[in-house]
Amino acid sequence: MSGFTHIESDGAPIKAWTRGVPIEDAALKQLRNVAALPFIHKHVAVMPDVHWGMGATVGSVIPTRGAIIPAAVGVDIGCGMMAVRTSIRAEHLPDNLFGVRSDIEAAVPHGRTDNGGRNDKGAWQVEPPAAAAERWAGLQAGYDDVVARHPKAAHPRGFGHLGTLGTGNHFVELCLDEAGDVWVMLHSGSRGVGNRFGTYFIERAKHEMRRWYINLPDEDLAYFVEGSEGFIDYVRAVSWAQKYALANREVMMEQVLAVLKRTFPDLATTQHAVNCHHNYVSREKHFGKDVFLTRKGAVSAKDGELGIIPGSMGAKSFIVRGRGNPDSFCTCSHGAGRAMSRNEAKRRFTVADHVAATAGVECRKDADVIDETPMAYKDIDAVMAAQSDLVDIVHTLRQVVCVKG
Repeated sequence: MSGFTHIESDGAPIKAWTRGVPIEDAALKQLRNVAALPFIHKHVAVMPDVHWGMGATVGSVIPTRGAIIPAAVGVDIGCGMMAVRTSIRAEHLPDNLFGVRSDIEAAVPHGRTDNGGRNDKGAWQVEPPAAAAERWAGLQAGYDDVVARHPKAAHPRGFGHLGTLGTGNHFVELCLDEAGDVWVMLHSGSRGVGNRFGTYFIERAKHEMRRWYINLPDEDLAYFVEGSEGFIDYVRAVSWAQKYALANREVMMEQVLAVLKRTFPDLATTQHAVNCHHNYVSREKHFGKDVFLTRKGAVSAKDGELGIIPGSMGAKSFIVRGRGNPDSFCTCSHGAGRAMSRNEAKRRFTVADHVAATAGVECRKDADVIDETPMAYKDIDAVMAAQSDLVDIVHTLRQVVCVKG
């Protein structure tokens, strides 16, 4: 059974699509804190992949009028998904996919070493590819504009990170759909430069709260008031970082398709790519009013709009079509959602557990990815059932190759 339930709140109403999925007390506290803010429009919406998050609850949709909360967007500005269906068929794939995985790992810088310094393997060690240079040419003026006003927000790897994966739960996958077609699906955001922008403006917002003696239930809810200098500069910076994130995924996709073409010379794409954010803010109209809508770990699901909901390293993923549900602010979940913290997953599970959970998937099976093991995430089937009034499933995907940072 889908449809929302109400979470008790002393502030704005909280509507939650969480039937049949757990929600921890820490997340409930965060949601009630944000609902208490005076500029929330109508209600806060909660997706079934909800869990506690840094700055704000992952899986929350926060409509505001007259203000923006930088920490609700977070530091991985524009993080999101991209997927494309190819002409490769399941029967075309080799029995041993280690070589395919190795080719992708060589084509897309991933991970982080040297504390992000000069020798960081997660950045391009040589000149970035032409696709990255082309997109950076269109982005550089906007970047220069932001850092001219805020030099402390500068990051030396803006160009060097364009077209790279990063760490944590970011990934590149090859998946098979129900018809046996091969998809390329990837997950990343605005990399180091977006992190720097986010961190910088979150601290600026906190400074503004102290400056005006504004007390909040959680300092991470610090906000910029519309029309203020901080607000104008943040909107400029976050908009730029969201464009960077889209471009980052596009460059990675081009790199992956190019390397696959060496093995499959006749490769072509057979469906227009889906490229969607799930950590971002946009100006939208809901319930008759213009609002700033922050989707923190949530995907736009307007009527007919395609989106991507990944599972985990060993679970199904979905290409979905939005149903335009107004109560969710035309939004759906961005994934399965964590069932436990990274540290708890490392304490609870072993490498043997992870190997068993990822059977049939060509991926890393070592201690450094235990925090991303499938058991650390919620049941994706339960998550999808809880939001059946938000999206329709178009394709069901299962991964056969997974590259993690």
